[in-house]
Amino acid sequence: MSEIQIHTIPILPFGMVNAFLLTFAGGAVLVDTGLPGSETKIEKGLAKVGLCLADLKLIVVTHGHIDHAGSAKRLQKLSGAPIVLHEGDLPYCRGQAPILKPSGFFGRLFKLSGAIERPFAKVEPDILLSGDQTLDLTAYGVQGVIMPTPGHTPGSLSLLLDDGAVLAGDLAASGILLGGIALKGRPKPPPFEEDPLQVARSLKFLLSKGAKRFYLGHGGPLDAGVIERYAGKLAQAA
Repeated sequence: MSEIQIHTIPILPFGMVNAFLLTFAGGAVLVDTGLPGSETKIEKGLAKVGLCLADLKLIVVTHGHIDHAGSAKRLQKLSGAPIVLHEGDLPYCRGQAPILKPSGFFGRLFKLSGAIERPFAKVEPDILLSGDQTLDLTAYGVQGVIMPTPGHTPGSLSLLLDDGAVLAGDLAASGILLGGIALKGRPKPPPFEEDPLQVARSLKFLLSKGAKRFYLGHGGPLDAGVIERYAGKLAQAA
């Protein structure tokens, strides 16, 4: 199996919102789809590495918020690639408003904007994980596994690759405000977090499985030592 490369697709500039491509010889796996209308940015990201939408083997939606699932339906149709989602976030992807528990002052302001509660095209996954079910990615060209890591939302997913890289969605963020922009080496909660204690447990679980470098939906990436200290502080605060 060929070496995996991780490419960041900037949905918003300065690392404020990230999607990711895992590329290998002859194909790619897309991790998160960005806000509605992000399909052009995904296409450009693929083109930069000599690929196109038809080369997508799998689309992973780490959770059901608009900035991660907003273009999933459109990309599913354009690429023909199957979508994988956890049942815990299926209601959000079918139009139910997310539970928004602000993690701080910016989250409270952001909630007032209503931006994250805007409707987006409903997503029907081709692969629906349940409970603690995992998905081996070998069949899709990637040496790694998708595993449930709840906390940010009930159905949050992370991808742990065999080399220790982990694409962790919104289990953590870094930077300022939404994330990114500046101070990207400093971890923090994303604007909303449903269960901070469960987030800490999920981060520690990933670390116990050999996670070494965390790629995040907002800001990042962060090394394991930084995440370990952050998870400890998060657990104590919770």
